[in-house]
Amino acid sequence: MPNVVLRKMITSVEEIFHEGGPVPASSVRRGATVAIIENPYAGRYEPDIQGFMEDLEPLGLEMAQKLIDALGGADQIEGYGKGAMVGEAGELEHGALWHAPGGYAMRQLLDGSNAIVPSSKKVVGVGGRLDVPITHINASYVRSHFDSMEIGSNDAPRAHEMVLALVMSTGARIHNRAGGLSAQDIKGEDGLR
Repeated sequence: MPNVVLRKMITSVEEIFHEGGPVPASSVRRGATVAIIENPYAGRYEPDIQGFMEDLEPLGLEMAQKLIDALGGADQIEGYGKGAMVGEAGELEHGALWHAPGGYAMRQLLDGSNAIVPSSKKVVGVGGRLDVPITHINASYVRSHFDSMEIGSNDAPRAHEMVLALVMSTGARIHNRAGGLSAQDIKGEDGLR
């Protein structure tokens, strides 16, 4: 199995106070941790790539913990998502290798998170951007937490790199009023409701 070669890691947090409406009692924070790594399969077709998912597990845990710390602790997190961008010498399937190590890392560190971790991925050139979807950590149908965060780096991914991202939020959209299942009404039985 190939080694994970990390070039750069970026953690960013944005704090939202309002979006033109009344200022609520507390702000909402969204954060992302992004790792830029070498793509060990770039430039060729490799039939057996699943082993690299296991190699990515420690990186996933490191990124998830870094992001949890940046957002004030696991008890603050209400939403999450993940994403991957693959440089031009790679293929979309290489980004799919991030599904398990990225998602399970967050679920392992966020006690009681039952919802599937939403994701997005694409092949891009240097400076590409990706909107990473966010849903509630315990119930995917909580509409107030449907959100996204744009991630990227001005110098990545280079052709033989991948950008792996984890995103989290501390609450619902700041002025959510689109209805649907409320966070306080989650039953927590199936990760959906």
